[in-house]
Amino acid sequence: MCWRRAFLNVAAVKHLVALLCALCGSALSSSGAVRPNILLIAVDDLRDTLGCYGNAAVKTPNIDRLAARGVRFDRAYVQYPVCNPSRSSFLSGLRPDQTGVTDNTTLLRDKLPDMVTFPQLLKENGWHSAAFGKIFHLGGGRNAALRAKWMDLPKSWHSAEAFQATDTGKKRLAGRNLTDGKLNWCHWGMMDGTDDDQPDGQIASAVVAKIESLGNQPWIIGCGFMKPHDPFVAPKKYFDLYPEGSLKLHRDPTNQTPAPPLAVGFGAYAEAFGKFTDAERMEFLRAYYACTTFMDAQVGRVLDTLDRLKLWDNTMVIFLGDHGYHLGERDWWNKNTLFDRSCRAPLIIAAPGVKPGVARGLVEFVDLYPTIAEHCGLKAPDGLAGRSLRPLLENPGASGRDAVFTIITRGPRQRGDSIRTDRWRYTEWSDGTRELYDHSTDPEETRNLAGAVANKTIIEKLGAQLRRR
Repeated sequence: MCWRRAFLNVAAVKHLVALLCALCGSALSSSGAVRPNILLIAVDDLRDTLGCYGNAAVKTPNIDRLAARGVRFDRAYVQYPVCNPSRSSFLSGLRPDQTGVTDNTTLLRDKLPDMVTFPQLLKENGWHSAAFGKIFHLGGGRNAALRAKWMDLPKSWHSAEAFQATDTGKKRLAGRNLTDGKLNWCHWGMMDGTDDDQPDGQIASAVVAKIESLGNQPWIIGCGFMKPHDPFVAPKKYFDLYPEGSLKLHRDPTNQTPAPPLAVGFGAYAEAFGKFTDAERMEFLRAYYACTTFMDAQVGRVLDTLDRLKLWDNTMVIFLGDHGYHLGERDWWNKNTLFDRSCRAPLIIAAPGVKPGVARGLVEFVDLYPTIAEHCGLKAPDGLAGRSLRPLLENPGASGRDAVFTIITRGPRQRGDSIRTDRWRYTEWSDGTRELYDHSTDPEETRNLAGAVANKTIIEKLGAQLRRR
């Protein structure tokens, strides 16, 4: 009789274990630990023009509410301030000098065919991996096979999808090219139709549907919003939030020191921007803000899904811009410089157990890979350039890196190397020119101090750090 009761108890335990496994699906690892979801929201050409970063002029309530529940990194730096090199860097956890990707035309896999990206690491360890919109740089045009290579299918993702505006979404109610056609990309459009007539709306809908379909299966989803990248098009209602006269233009100080020849103001871009009137500058700024608010609304739809499905307790959300952007600083309306406006980008991380806070320590985007691997209980590949942000997530007041590094190239033989410390930004250009800015007194980097004899020692020290890196 006792033997029969014991047998029944064992059978009951086995039944209970089977039931729990069925309920949890593959969300349990072999060790029994619950595997967290990862939601990566990567935004194209987004500088820290956000309400949560102190810009009251722009309307970003959804990004602001994400920041209110996570850690906002005030000084997060990309390793190359252009789309493809930056994304290839943080997705691989390697610096551009390691990846060999320093332009928008080089495929990461052509340089490093066997490296493992962090979406790939999770995919190979049981996570469902899907990308929507722009996570890796999008290329290939209408060639489906080449486009799949640019999306890094099938290595990083089980599936990846890009989107295009519908016929309704292509109907422009107002707008124009701001350079009389000299720069094809430099135009804005107040568009007819709904959010889902535009790619970012379609991306949000697809991400929501994918999250809903996955149930308890652990996942990593890349949500790659396109705006505020050019062309600056968004539904009319977002332009209406910024009526004429509601915004103020940036004005460089009259005593600003000129930038070195390779630093900014080069090529056809400089010629076109140099002819901007205040009317064109205001149209550019208004369109950038409208596109930012449009993108924010799509972020809200995704966050609402996490609310509705009660996924916050098992989901790490990483929100970032792939690099910064100038909105008139040094008369530049683009990225691709080694000024702070181009190198620094928004980064917000919300995760289970992470209390809201603001991290002022210096961090780099290559730090994301080891952070994700550690959070998911996985061993990261050897040789990554970054280090986990977990100490700052646990205590945002902790110190960050001593220095962060960004590079840029100007063709095959010209480049710049920049280091940012708590106080200084120092840049060396291949033509021998140098820049030194003191952020304790000049956070907008308007006065180049590299020529001052008094700064010789600090220049030597920062230059040595650049070469050691």
